[in-house]
Parts: sequence; C-alpha cells; structure tokens
Amino acid sequence: MDIVFIINPIAGNGTALKKWRKFSKTVDFQHEHFVTRFSGHAFQLVEQLKERERETLVIGFGGDGTMREVAAAAAGSRHLYIASVAGGSGNDFARTFSCFSTAQEISDFLTNPKGQWTDIGQSGIQPEQLFASSSGIGFDAAVAHAVNRSRIKQWLNKFGLGKLAYLIFVVTSLFTFKRFCLTVEMDGSVYHYDDVWLATVSNQPYFGGGMKISPHSSIYDGQLEVTVVHRLPRLKLLAVFGTVFSGSHTKFREVVQFSGKNFSFTVNHPVPRHVDGDDAGMVDAEKKLEFRVSAKQWQQAKL
Repeated sequence: MDIVFIINPIAGNGTALKKWRKFSKTVDFQHEHFVTRFSGHAFQLVEQLKERERETLVIGFGGDGTMREVAAAAAGSRHLYIASVAGGSGNDFARTFSCFSTAQEISDFLTNPKGQWTDIGQSGIQPEQLFASSSGIGFDAAVAHAVNRSRIKQWLNKFGLGKLAYLIFVVTSLFTFKRFCLTVEMDGSVYHYDDVWLATVSNQPYFGGGMKISPHSSIYDGQLEVTVVHRLPRLKLLAVFGTVFSGSHTKFREVVQFSGKNFSFTVNHPVPRHVDGDDAGMVDAEKKLEFRVSAKQWQQAKL
C-alpha cells in the first residue's frame, strides 16, 4: 500500500507545518509527501492519486478545510483510504473520522489495512460541493467567515487557544447579524420558519471547534440532519450556544432538528453560507439551495 501525506502549511496558522516537521522524524516507512500551495490544491493532489489506481492511504495533515478537500476528491474511489493527523485550529473532522496521533499508529494500521465506507454530504447540484462534516447558512456561517479572516484567531493559535476565536465572534456577531425567514422542503413537506438565526446540515455531530451541534448525526446511516435555530432573543442565543458543546441545546423549543436524505432551503434575503467552516459566499434570496446525501462515498482507514 502506498502512503501519501498531504500537508497544509498554513493550517492552524502554521502550526501544522511545525507539527509535520516533528512528526516526519518519527516516520520509519516509505511514503510520499506533498505540501499544498493554494486553496484547492489538496483536492487536485488526491484527484491525481485516484488516477494511479493503486491502494493508497492518504493522510491529510491539516485542519477541516484540508480534510474537506481530501474527502471530496476521494469520494467514489475504491483504491483510496483516508485519515488525518489533526493540525488545524478546530479539528472537527478528527473528532469523528479516523485520525492518527503517532507514526506508530500508522505502522500498526499497515499490518492489517481495512476501510469503512462513510457518507458525505452534498450542497448544490451543478456544480456540487461535497462536505465531510457540515454545511450551513446564517449565524454560524457569519461567525465562521469572521473567524477565518481574523487576526485574533492567528494570535490565539500561537498559544493553542484557537477555539476561543469562535466564542469571541459568537458574541460580537450577536449584535450585527440580520436574521432571516427560511423555507425548508423535505420529502414533499414544506416548513416555514421566521426570525431564523441559522440552519445547519450535518453529516457528523461537530462543528465550530467541538460544538456538538447535531448530537445524533451518524456518518454511516445514509441521512443528514438539519438544525434550525429561530425565534430566540439575542441574549438567550448566548445561553443556547453555551450548551452546544454538550449537545443539550436540543432541549430548547427554539431549536428544531430533523433527518432526511434530501432538503432544500429558500431564504428571503442574502445569507452567508459555509461548507465545512469555509466561506462559501452568500445564498441568494428566493433561490433554492439543495442539500443531499451524495451518491458517492469514501473510505476512511479503519483504526
């Protein structure tokens, strides 16, 4: 089996590259490694690996954005096994999907390599965007946009406190975010929500650096979960976010969750959107945004 590391040197504001340099000194098996140079490069590299048609363990060395690209490119391949070494600031991918901590763990896997097929979400149809963890619109996307552009996050990452950036921008965005009206269509049913803060579609439980937004999501059930937060006063929203890390926010009556294979969202004015925490632009007013479980799957290394 071929072993390929894909390192994102800017993940975690450079901590991933420092971690790789230390980690690589402990690797005692043959491998290749590539360092990404731009957004989308990891996707291109994995696409090239698919063309080899050889059994390959692809290990992403970075954060959630890196692993989204790796997983999206690997979807549908029967030759690639995917895993990660967490090197970002949020690392929500590593909380659910296969993640190595040491080179010895990789060596142990190679003695008896096995894979597990896992779901991947799809946002849009033409073109499609695949997501490993979640894709959402509204307040969470606005926070993600602010965090990713912030110097505060860079500063906190130097001290290993990058997760605090999410909490800081939850508070600051609380007073600037414009709520919206949402229509959700699912399996022939139509649901209308007013005064909406966010609507998140989840493939796995976590987002935002350990927030357990969708506690019951499973990457093996062929389903996606929708979480809608609406009709909350601003200060009560803080109380809800305070419970997201434990998953107990679902007890609030203003938090609605349901599961399915296909959804569409329609909003009444442009709203920020994210895909696995990365800026995905704005959702246009009155234009349907489709979500579904992709017909493709990808194999994670079974640890």
